[in-house]
Amino acid sequence: MRRVEAETLDHLPEDDPHAIRSRRDLRRVNRVMGNLPILDSLLGASLLRAPSHIAELGAGDGTLLLRLARRRAREWPGVTLTLVDRQDLMSAQTRAAFADIGWIARAAVVDVFDWLEREDHPRYGAVVANLFVHHFEGDALSRLLRGIARITDCFIACEPRRARIALLGSHLLGAIGVNQVTRRDAVLSVRAGFRDREFSACWPPDDGWQLTEMDARLFSHAFAAVRRART
Repeated sequence: MRRVEAETLDHLPEDDPHAIRSRRDLRRVNRVMGNLPILDSLLGASLLRAPSHIAELGAGDGTLLLRLARRRAREWPGVTLTLVDRQDLMSAQTRAAFADIGWIARAAVVDVFDWLEREDHPRYGAVVANLFVHHFEGDALSRLLRGIARITDCFIACEPRRARIALLGSHLLGAIGVNQVTRRDAVLSVRAGFRDREFSACWPPDDGWQLTEMDARLFSHAFAAVRRART
């Protein structure tokens, strides 16, 4: 069973030295997990046309989406990004790097539920989440997914895989030099992660959605929900 517990990083001030180091660690963790190519592959397979607007939930410092943008900028020109997070972590350098490739990055510093309940959303070409959805369970998870389904026709998530191999990997992260916050949170993340069809079981029931859920590489679990046009 999933076990969701509060992770240390979520409750540290953004300028805390341990938090700054842990956010830097997460870039390395994402590379070890291979989350960027997983997200990129699912987006490429799911989107029938270039998106004009993408939102990321729990975006952190925005560097993962910057790497995705550099991969896709020629194929998807002029995308507007909304990076949703409770803390304002995107640096001026990251924002400028988006601008250099023709993408506009906007930070939405707000609780995700407050953001989802706004009435002024554009229709997002895609909403993505990386290592974010595992923080929610029960009614909160259902509410999150209902809110996402209301504002987009494509949702892509890459989360920790709840499996022995991933739990072992989380215990061994000290070998790549991450700090104690990252080591503790990694174990908790795996225990709160997903497996089998757990994501799909929580997605709002609607025959118009095509759901894909799978283990991805050794440590990740991926989910895609795409609303297909009715014929």
